[in-house]
Amino acid sequence: MITTAEGTVSRLSDEQVREIVARACPADAYRGKRVLLIVPDGTRTAPVGLMFRTLHEQMGGVTRAFDVLIALGTHPPMSEAAICERLEISIEERRGQYAGVKFFNHEWNNPAALQEIGVIPADDIRALTDGLFAMDVPVEINRLVFDYDQVIIVGPVFPHEVVGFSGGNKYLFPGVGGPKILNFFHWLGAVCTNPMIIGNKWTPVRKVVDRAGAMVKVDKLCFALVVAPDKTLVGLFAGTPEEAWNQASELSRRVHITYKKRPFRQVLSCAPPMYDEIWVAGKCMYKLEPVVADGGELIIYAPHVKEISVTHGKLIEEIGYHCRDYFLKQWDRFQQYPWGVLAHSTHVRGIGTFENGVERCRIQVTLATGIPESVCRRINLGYRDPHSIRPEDFANREDEGVLLVPKAGEMLFQLENPPPWAGGN
Repeated sequence: MITTAEGTVSRLSDEQVREIVARACPADAYRGKRVLLIVPDGTRTAPVGLMFRTLHEQMGGVTRAFDVLIALGTHPPMSEAAICERLEISIEERRGQYAGVKFFNHEWNNPAALQEIGVIPADDIRALTDGLFAMDVPVEINRLVFDYDQVIIVGPVFPHEVVGFSGGNKYLFPGVGGPKILNFFHWLGAVCTNPMIIGNKWTPVRKVVDRAGAMVKVDKLCFALVVAPDKTLVGLFAGTPEEAWNQASELSRRVHITYKKRPFRQVLSCAPPMYDEIWVAGKCMYKLEPVVADGGELIIYAPHVKEISVTHGKLIEEIGYHCRDYFLKQWDRFQQYPWGVLAHSTHVRGIGTFENGVERCRIQVTLATGIPESVCRRINLGYRDPHSIRPEDFANREDEGVLLVPKAGEMLFQLENPPPWAGGN
């Protein structure tokens, strides 16, 4: 049981999970059907293994196929062993009771693995984005989904820097979607800015994602999970991706947002091992940017991180990390880069201005990682030797304006009275 500002939230038992799954997925309804389970990779905290085993136990004996597709987005593919770890099964179990389950990694950058299912026209994009954009957006998705009678999405819901709250149709786009829509809506989120998006439900990006999800004409069921900071499962909602996400995001808002009375001059944001590159460890910035004081410093502390991004690292080293306006006011120079990479850059660097060729960012972002100082300087981020930092030295100093977050990246920190750049009045 955990306590929130709006009351207590109880842990769900394994038996309660089985009951919810049994109600949502009566075995007879799946007899002879082909079922594709879509789950996140290892960068999301959730009892995916519990859900996999429960669903397999419920229907695996009667389905014609029960397979798993990893919703990688643009993350690197997972090995067979890593997928087993994600599903919380042993290699022996994989070779035994789960031998008939096929594992697939999403291939976002393989055109042969994708199918275009339509285009969201410019007029609709204008309406969905409140006039920010007006362009045709092609929608591509992994063609595997059309080989199955039922797609079942299983994944957690957290505050999210691009879409507001993750989950639901986001496990289709970008989870198993193509680069055209992925790049579009990530840049849409960047133009809105992280502080204006994160922790809000009905964002322009969510509207685009749900519109794309409606174009996937396959039976879809979603299990949206809410996981407390101690990894306890406190919410499980079943329904359409839209319905399940809507309920889960309400609980996520209660469980995953911490409010502070005043901003901090220095924040040590500690990345957990599941964030193994800055592409995902950037979440340690996104979730804490709102509580860093103007001119303050946020340190991403991750001695285990040695890469900017396995997939996108070369491009990021070319463009560096910059605020949104750095790109918008030099659009002719940058518009040919993948918009998702530009979005990531702005999210890590945060709010700022670019006037008369001079960039001024609101806060300093410093890496205390295994990435060399020369690289950090080249990509426009600060550097600290991680060996010079003892996290315990940052503990219990909130009265001094210093905040320690031992496991950053999933809990959102906001101010009780946010400034205008963060959605305040």
